[in-house]
Amino acid sequence: MIYTWVNKVIRQNMRRRVEEIYAFTDRPIESQDQLLRELLAKGTDTEYGQKYRFDLIQHPREFQTRVPLSDYSTLKPYIERMRQGHRNILWPGKVEWYAKSSGTTSGVSKFIPVSKDSIEHCHFSGGRYKLALYCNAVPETKIFEGLGLRLGGSTEIQSEGQSQSGDLSAILIQNIPLWAELRSAPSPTTALMSDWEKKIDAILDEALEQNITSLWGVSSWFLVLFKKVLERTGKRNILEVWPNLELFAHGGVNFAPYEDQFRVLMPGNQVTFMENYNASEGFFAVQDNPANDGMLLLLNNGIYYEFIPMDYFNGTNSQTIDLKDVELHTDYAVVITTNGGLWRYLLGDTVKFVSRHPYRIKVSGRTAHFINAFGEEVIVTDAESAMMKACNLHACDLVEFHAAPCYMNSEKTGGHQWIIEFKAPPDDLAAFTQDLDNALKEENSDYAAKRKGDLVLQLPNIVVAQKGLFHQWLKNKNKLGGQNKVPRLSNNRDLITQLQALNDAAQTTA
Repeated sequence: MIYTWVNKVIRQNMRRRVEEIYAFTDRPIESQDQLLRELLAKGTDTEYGQKYRFDLIQHPREFQTRVPLSDYSTLKPYIERMRQGHRNILWPGKVEWYAKSSGTTSGVSKFIPVSKDSIEHCHFSGGRYKLALYCNAVPETKIFEGLGLRLGGSTEIQSEGQSQSGDLSAILIQNIPLWAELRSAPSPTTALMSDWEKKIDAILDEALEQNITSLWGVSSWFLVLFKKVLERTGKRNILEVWPNLELFAHGGVNFAPYEDQFRVLMPGNQVTFMENYNASEGFFAVQDNPANDGMLLLLNNGIYYEFIPMDYFNGTNSQTIDLKDVELHTDYAVVITTNGGLWRYLLGDTVKFVSRHPYRIKVSGRTAHFINAFGEEVIVTDAESAMMKACNLHACDLVEFHAAPCYMNSEKTGGHQWIIEFKAPPDDLAAFTQDLDNALKEENSDYAAKRKGDLVLQLPNIVVAQKGLFHQWLKNKNKLGGQNKVPRLSNNRDLITQLQALNDAAQTTA
């Protein structure tokens, strides 16, 4: 009975938050303008605010004129001083927490400041909005009578001088409110384990006999967990293990390649699938209704937005447009100003708007070519650096390459497939593959985490291309000459399928 009462109280509290959502969807531009004023007022006395005279800024256009666009490389000197304990640099006071993630060209990892304001009024509030929207869509939910199973990152919290860093999920677990912790599984000790094989076994030890009513995390990791669940229990699907499961809250990677597998694992209409868009930098959007296309952009969640049409993208030298000027079905680079101290920051993601009333988005890609099918965030500079190291080790010469994901299924884990044209190939392709894999692990800590134990990513699969393959592909596309080149990374298999077909045809006629 106590859990029924708890469910009722929390459910009523969540529904009250729906009124906040109605407020910013009814007045989106006014909500964003007010938020910008609040962020500027907070940042006025910081070193960054004084440098760019936040106190003189009266409206968004002046903000865009006075404050330059930034990326991690431009903010890194400020962040490094913050990590050493300096106060009032990008955000008022001392920022203790830093979310460690890969994907930057300036090193293996970047450290995103996570202020107390951003923890409470961005990351946690985004999660509460998601629960509120779910409770609004499913009024008779019993989700709080059971536990939410969280599947976070693999990084333990590390103390480094005056700061602490780790995977965002680990930081949030360290700061989670008591009421939420009491409704969560597994225990913090298990959730923060860094060894994934041991962690999954420990999660099963704790959770198999618990009343799990919701799932929270990255979809590709849940496929790994579910495989272990069915192996251990002998059940046919996940609902036979957790019969009261009703919500799967997922984000982090493109869900489309996995959806059919999850529908088999959680059959029928009992489980609602709700996508969210969040990252170390903030909680941006949430699917407000499973029947709606796209995710609702959260406009009062500690983040002020600007956008750059990708046709005119030029890094930190780009010109931005305001929310009110976006058009549907156009790729935009996302620029954010946050209550974590990121000012006009290039997030690196691109989105498309699928609705303006209210503003709903879909994540469409990255401002650079990348692979992020499993949360590994491999960008072109990672791949190029790793390829150079492997080629140097094996005294081979590269012409060109392209890499794309191989999606996991019930029979195998996922991985990356590379099609590589060599001028002088390596003598030992197997050893080259291993060295390429090792170099990628050195370049990208997220890739290394996904490769550990072959749980999510297996060893790369390399296809040696016929001579002239990439030239022929460009010729077939009428793209020879000038700036045209074959993209080196793709987050889907469209291009690599074309290249393989062309390569197979060349082998047949050779």
